[in-house]
Amino acid sequence: MPFNLLKKYNQLLDIGSFGENQRTESLYGVFQRDIVNNKSFSFRSKAIKPTPIDGAIKLGLLFKHLTTEVVDYETKKREFEYHRSIRLHWIKYHIEEKKKDNILIFSVKEPEGIRTYIYDEVEKYVIVLEPLRKNEEYYLLTAYHVRGKDVKRDKFKSKYKRRLEELH
Repeated sequence: MPFNLLKKYNQLLDIGSFGENQRTESLYGVFQRDIVNNKSFSFRSKAIKPTPIDGAIKLGLLFKHLTTEVVDYETKKREFEYHRSIRLHWIKYHIEEKKKDNILIFSVKEPEGIRTYIYDEVEKYVIVLEPLRKNEEYYLLTAYHVRGKDVKRDKFKSKYKRRLEELH
């Protein structure tokens, strides 16, 4: 399982042969290394925080959010999502802006508020941040592999066309 800690962008984590506990342990090791124990986890000098839930920051819930997807919007039930999970280590790579080409970085006013997107056009991968505290920090909302209808209709290129002048 520690071999997943050796994976680099754009390799995929190897979790297909693991049972649920082994898979969670391996993914959580990557999550701890890249997010929890990363003292410099920031984007453009702004610290990134997990979204607080009921007023408390719960890293376990952030981990769950980054490795699962909503399967029932009414009950908000979430289930393991393979495509998000095998790219978990891509978050740090993109946040640190190591990739220079084919990346769209922009902010958009959405119904829920302003969102900042880091979108890898080649790998179809997006990280969504929410500015907070007068734009001095970010919440990490989500990160996932864009698939299906969102790719076909160029969802993030459409968002990019209505981007704000200033990155928030």
